[in-house]
Amino acid sequence: MKNMPDELLVNAYYQALSLNLNPHFISLLKLEINRRSIATRLEKVSSQIG
Repeated sequence: MKNMPDELLVNAYYQALSLNLNPHFISLLKLEINRRSIATRLEKVSSQIG
């Protein structure tokens, strides 16, 4: 995941949630988002979606 662009990571996270994928996989995506300190992008994308 280290080579994955931030935007793709955030999109993958929301796609995984919407598809109800494995919770462990979703947790790994969320951990990487937090590691990169891009949680604010999650908030922005979330507000655009909902």
